Amino acid sequence: MVTMQDLNTAIGAHAMWKLRLANAIANGTSEFVPERVEPDNLCDFGKWLYGLSVSERNSDQWKKVQALHAAFHKEASQILRLALRNQKAEAQKRMDYGGSFAKASTDLTLAMMDWKKTLGS
Repeated sequence: MVTMQDLNTAIGAHAMWKLRLANAIANGTSEFVPERVEPDNLCDFGKWLYGLSVSERNSDQWKKVQALHAAFHKEASQILRLALRNQKAEAQKRMDYGGSFAKASTDLTLAMMDWKKTLGS
């Protein structure tokens, strides 16, 4: 079952990635590895998302959020790869406003917020 709390938790958890990636860019290290960041079903939200009922997974909201969540993870893993290779400028460019991570993060957050609106009706 989809709840407001589930989506609020997911929004917060994914916002933390901005800080994690910024730290990886600055330090060239991370406790995370790109191969474990890229799959969208290994984080807590991904496990929850894929664990929803078939009827919930058939909803337009689920399909949109799942696609954007997968894109978010792909982009986060790419930035992490760049950071760990000390390609700071390219990694930061993706993080900056208008960059691919910024867009993926914003799109995912907006989709989750839209999904929350459907729960109130």
